Amino acid sequence: MKVPFVDMKKMHDPIRAEIDAAIASVIDRNAYIKQKELKLFEEELAASLGARRAAGVSSCTAGTQLILEALGIGRGDEVITVVNTAIPTSESITAAGADVVFVDIRKGTFNIDPDGIRKAVTPKTKAIIPVHLYGFPAPMDEIMAIAKEHNLYVIEDVAQAQGGTYRGQRLGTIGTIGSFSFFPSKNLGCFGDGGAVAGMDADLVDQVAMLSDHGRKDKYSHQVEGYNHRLDNLQAAVLRIKLRHLDEWNARRRAAAALYDEALAGIAQVVTPKAPPDGDSVYHLYVVRVPDRDRLADFLKEREIATGLHYPMPLHFQPAYARLGLGPGTFPEAEAATREVLSLPMFPDITPEQVHHVCESIREYYH
Repeated sequence: MKVPFVDMKKMHDPIRAEIDAAIASVIDRNAYIKQKELKLFEEELAASLGARRAAGVSSCTAGTQLILEALGIGRGDEVITVVNTAIPTSESITAAGADVVFVDIRKGTFNIDPDGIRKAVTPKTKAIIPVHLYGFPAPMDEIMAIAKEHNLYVIEDVAQAQGGTYRGQRLGTIGTIGSFSFFPSKNLGCFGDGGAVAGMDADLVDQVAMLSDHGRKDKYSHQVEGYNHRLDNLQAAVLRIKLRHLDEWNARRRAAAALYDEALAGIAQVVTPKAPPDGDSVYHLYVVRVPDRDRLADFLKEREIATGLHYPMPLHFQPAYARLGLGPGTFPEAEAATREVLSLPMFPDITPEQVHHVCESIREYYH
């Protein structure tokens, strides 16, 4: 039995006619940039989040950079984030001109350690970027308490957690503002690159929207120099259709994760992900920890089971950050995790039979 890592075609087939009609409408009207589909998607996205305002941008990376610039964060300022995330989180900080300050993950989780944040705060610190990694909510109560104590902004990286909640509140609306990704493989993905920012501060979201469109509020009046970081109308049309199915798709992911949890129980070498009790995880990825990750991945590949690595190297080991001089042992929890993580197949339409095959193959490997 072949088990793909993701199967987007299987997810799209039931709504293909709706998507095709939405795309055809955009093409027939030559309505590609800043048209009604974008405005409607922004309104519908904000409503789904319980946010006051949402604005489409070209990517989550661009969104985070624009947020920092809109907040006046740049040269000489420091922004704290976690070390075991994808590089877009940190490169958006340096793109805005600020300095990245990495901290470790909390033991037993894949998310940022609030104790590490407390130790990293300096007079130059202006913001914290918690990453809701793999679809698991970061410990927002503790993070917000630190931010309040030190008068810091909190920018939620929701790239992998669209639709998740923390204490009943949608991720991306708890901090100062949230940044979202619509990369095709995300829980809510478009047919190319795309992203959004959203939150309860409508004026801040408006400022980001202005920066994303060459710094203008209308066609010919540019308030500042901005960027070409818009979400195009074709992607917005696709996202409008898919947003209506997001909660159902996330529920299917949680059901698949429960099957994994049950089937992998009792295999001593496998540590399954632990969802926090105060959050609603959306399982963008189902990531286990195993002592011999590469050999297990090769074994599963031989059985036509695809796996992934998210992420095999913490950011302070990347050549791009050699300038920081952070060697092995600086962030021991993240370093240990990145040696052991393996992402198993996860998508809304994965079948119980496919999950069972993956788990039985892992059990066969260890026994």
